[in-house]
Amino acid sequence: MDLQTLDYVLIFGFFGIVLFIGIYVSKKSGKSSSEYFLSGRTMPWWLLGLSMVATTFSTDTPNLVTDLVRTNGVSGNWGWWCFLITGMLTVFVYAKLWRKSNVKTDLEFYELRYGGKAASFLRKFRAIYLGVLFNVITMAAVTLAAIKIGGVMLGLEPWETVVSAGLITVVFSALGGFKGVVYSDFLLFFVAMAGAIGAAYYLVNIPEVGGLEAIMENENVKDKLSILPDLTDKKAVITMLIIPLAVQWWSSWYPGGEPGGGGYIAQRMLAAKNENHAIGATFFFNIMHYALRPWPWILVALASLVVYPDIASIHEAFPNIAEDKLGHDLAYSAMLTKLPSGLLGIVLASLVAAYMSTISTQLNWGSSYIVYDFYKQQINPNATEKQMVNVGRLSTVILMLLSALLALALQNAMGVFNLLLSFGAGTGLIFILRWFWWRINAWSEITAMFSSGILAIVLETTQLGDLLFHADYGLFPDWAELPFIMIVTTIIWVTATFVTQPETKDVLRSFYQKIQPGGPGWAKVVADAKADNIIIMNSKEKWSVPSGITAMLLGVILIYTIMFATGYWIYGETSLALILTGVAALSAFLLIKAWGKMKDTIL
Repeated sequence: MDLQTLDYVLIFGFFGIVLFIGIYVSKKSGKSSSEYFLSGRTMPWWLLGLSMVATTFSTDTPNLVTDLVRTNGVSGNWGWWCFLITGMLTVFVYAKLWRKSNVKTDLEFYELRYGGKAASFLRKFRAIYLGVLFNVITMAAVTLAAIKIGGVMLGLEPWETVVSAGLITVVFSALGGFKGVVYSDFLLFFVAMAGAIGAAYYLVNIPEVGGLEAIMENENVKDKLSILPDLTDKKAVITMLIIPLAVQWWSSWYPGGEPGGGGYIAQRMLAAKNENHAIGATFFFNIMHYALRPWPWILVALASLVVYPDIASIHEAFPNIAEDKLGHDLAYSAMLTKLPSGLLGIVLASLVAAYMSTISTQLNWGSSYIVYDFYKQQINPNATEKQMVNVGRLSTVILMLLSALLALALQNAMGVFNLLLSFGAGTGLIFILRWFWWRINAWSEITAMFSSGILAIVLETTQLGDLLFHADYGLFPDWAELPFIMIVTTIIWVTATFVTQPETKDVLRSFYQKIQPGGPGWAKVVADAKADNIIIMNSKEKWSVPSGITAMLLGVILIYTIMFATGYWIYGETSLALILTGVAALSAFLLIKAWGKMKDTIL
């Protein structure tokens, strides 16, 4: 692909601005670990919300969406759309709780909620398990997407993409810390949105595609347009709709979609000015992430079916791409090669922006685990602020190197997505209930974590998995694998909960007094404390979970109807789009009233 001077100016100009931001804030970010990882807890809701959206833009997301659309149609996106329910639960129930905890990382929560050696082990182990293992896998998937984009659009070898994209990102991330990440995300969001929308508009109207009407009538596209799976196809309904909406959203732990909040979403809530800003940030993020952003990617994916109807046609057009990197996800990059100069520069800059935003967030979040939850806890309890910042910067570089090496060995983003879902299956319910049920203890989480991980590995890598699910002679259909892991894991951790000792009275009372979670799940703890003449309940604070769940349901209806309405407006189905728009307006009105009962303001 022939880049013009204007394209180079746009791309390198963008690099220059981002590096300037990292250097500009590096001095203040290096003052303390709190500044480096949480920016002193002074961030406003709108800046944190934009940062969350920019982080989840990612280079692998349009590739994943393209793979889903080309393989299963638009309805294939329910595999990640279902996590909106998790997101709304975080907004209206858990954002307030996280901000009240005042912890530095979500793993520090373990020694607030639990006690003893089990809690200490859990915190340290998950620092490595999530901060290194899961984090490196996630970043490798993002880098894999960058490799494919670099190979198709620029003819780069995989190692050339890894070095050029990774070097600038790791320098910027190590220097600027969390403040650099969030400030640059503000710019990255607008660049990435402009690139995605501009590319979709242009590519839908190129001569080979012929516009929206031609796409809708194309034989390769007709059966891919429905937002819901074919209701006559039992397997499709179960796999793409029932499992995600009935099981997956609450049972699986997935980066960015953790039940009960967690990971880099929790990091941003903890960096907010107060509880209201934490709520506002997560709500804004969910609106943008689900309701509006997917459609430019979906349109490009549908257009790609006209130009490149199968993998063979992609390979024919790009014969230099290694066979182990071939897949439907390449179609997004293939379509982008048709962009004109200027727009091409903006889109390439937007892809770079998406990559840098996601990787810089993952690096800062992962290194915060290593510093606070492993280094300071396990290696150097008396570490100075300067030492913690230096360890944070060093771990940032190491995480980048590990993810780059793994990316060179991966092939497909959807495979990584499914593996991460399997690894976290069955653990999500604990993350939801641990705030509201006193009986859950550290052993509940330890057994859930190990059982889901071991089951996922066994079923994916041994003949047992083929015998049960994968081969034609499997005892169960392949869609049953995730529910199977979830059910077995749940049975194991519930059993472990009741056969092990509960947390001590002091731990439970201290947690309740600080967080005020409320509800019947803590009634025994409150009553026992009262019997000992200890008051741990704040009588002025009402239990907000029932109204929070009402607001959550209204929020889910609001965002799904906006998302569907947007799609039907694009498809030209005006009547259905108008009805859905009306439902969205009504749910917005009801949500404002419900939210008003919970908070006077979110600002």
